[in-house]
Order: sequence, then C-alpha cells, then structure tokens
Amino acid sequence: MSKLLLNLRQVPEDEATDVRAMLDAHRIEYYETQPSRWGISYGGIWIASDDDEAAARALMAQYQAERQARARAEHAAAQRDGSAETFAGILRREPLRVLAIVAAIVALLAVLALPAWLLRP
Repeated sequence: MSKLLLNLRQVPEDEATDVRAMLDAHRIEYYETQPSRWGISYGGIWIASDDDEAAARALMAQYQAERQARARAEHAAAQRDGSAETFAGILRREPLRVLAIVAAIVALLAVLALPAWLLRP
C-alpha cells in the first residue's frame, strides 16, 4: 500500500524537486498527487512500494537535516552581513502594510474582548 512521504502543502518547489531527484537517484518508485481545485488537498509525493518506505524515510530524514543546516547557515550569514530581514526593515519598506496588520490585530482583540466587556456588572 502506498505511503505518503511528503505533503506538498507550503513546500517550496526547489525542495520538491530535490526530493524527486533523491528518490530517482536511489531508484525508489514514487508517484505524485496533484492539488485539488478548491485547495482541500495540496497534493503529495507517495512511495509506491512498502518495501521502499523505510529507505525513503531514512533518505528524507537525512535530506531534511542537511537542508535545515544549510538554511540555518544561510540565515546566520545573512545576520552577520546585515542582509537578514528584520521587523524594522519591513516597517521602513512597507509602513502601511504593517499599520494595517496592527490595526487588524487590535480589531480582532477588541471583538474577542467585547463579550466580556458587555457582560461586566
């Protein structure tokens, strides 16, 4: 029976491509399901054979550890050279967007607090 290896929800295309290449390189048979039209299902990469599942999961764990280490190293390098994105940078670049988000948060908190405020003695 097929087993889901990677749910493609919010997976960058480069990561999905890397996983496909990794499975191809190790001759692990897989297939993909496409996202549904209405966004209920996001698609996935499935391992076709139960015999290959353990090897695929081990390869996936190794790949994710390497990708995590690479991403952390890139982020640390961006912080060292000052190119990492910060809240102050976003505020300078998009002040209206930040203001709109803060206003939306305040409005949601007000709506949540309204029943308690109306029920006070």
